[in-house]
Amino acid sequence: MQVLTSFILAAFVGYAGAWYFGVVEGNFALLLFLATVVTGVYWLAERFYFLPQRQKAAAMLESEALRRRGELDKMGITQVDGDIAAGRSRILAQPWWLDWTAGLFPVIIAVFFLRSFLFEPFKIPSGSMIPTLLVGDLILVNKFHYGIRLPVLNTKITEGNKPQRGDVMVFRYPPKPSLDYIKRVVGLPGDEVAYLNKRLTINGKVIETVAIPEFFDEDVMRYFKQYEESLGEHKHRLLNDDDRPAFVPGADDFVFKKNCNYSVEGVVCKVPEGHYFMMGDNRDNSLDSRYWGFVPDKNIVGKAFFVWMNFSSLKRIGSFD
Repeated sequence: MQVLTSFILAAFVGYAGAWYFGVVEGNFALLLFLATVVTGVYWLAERFYFLPQRQKAAAMLESEALRRRGELDKMGITQVDGDIAAGRSRILAQPWWLDWTAGLFPVIIAVFFLRSFLFEPFKIPSGSMIPTLLVGDLILVNKFHYGIRLPVLNTKITEGNKPQRGDVMVFRYPPKPSLDYIKRVVGLPGDEVAYLNKRLTINGKVIETVAIPEFFDEDVMRYFKQYEESLGEHKHRLLNDDDRPAFVPGADDFVFKKNCNYSVEGVVCKVPEGHYFMMGDNRDNSLDSRYWGFVPDKNIVGKAFFVWMNFSSLKRIGSFD
């Protein structure tokens, strides 16, 4: 068992190392699931086989030691070397290979259920959601708001709430589902979404914006025009960059691209059933549905709702719309 366990642990470490150095494309959900299964098997084996075996051996040691001491007492020998309690403790102690498997199972399964069905932490890697979310924000995502999904497979098993316009959603990036993206829901199934000359229109209705003081982006040391927009029940801020053109350069060839009409003014799209049109709040610096298409319902991960830490600015902690 020591050799087998060493091989299994080495495989996990090797996979994590290869992932870290970019040799393979990692899948944390799958890794966590496999770790839960493997440590769970060891935990069951420990509880129903290895521990009873050690307890049996400890009982035999204690019985033999008591028998020997009884015989020595009859011979008038009262000073006996050896500590029965210490010997029993050594026998009952978990070997290292069980300590690193069965011993970790309670922690791993707790993390697995918490991350898979309740809340999952994410780190914001880019500025596409500025000013709502900044680079380095550590956020929490509600995994059950849109319905509980099976880990790894992402198959929905409960309905939950329907995504609403204005929700900040984490989803699997359609061109590469192994990546998680975060954007704002702009278009629902059946909506006609138009983003022309940097003005958003949904089903023929212009979404009103109100100019507010400019936003200073410390990363690029520039001021950007900032607006407040009401999208559904959400009121949020967005940025526009006057130096960027209105047209969408280099859109991919995506599924349902025929639903979109591109022009020098921007893009108009009809959202297909079971799909959503996503945009970043940093409108001119966001790779979103304008470029790679619609997000299918099966790609939804959860609703982002809380910044729990930003090590560069503790005042970032709190909820957001």
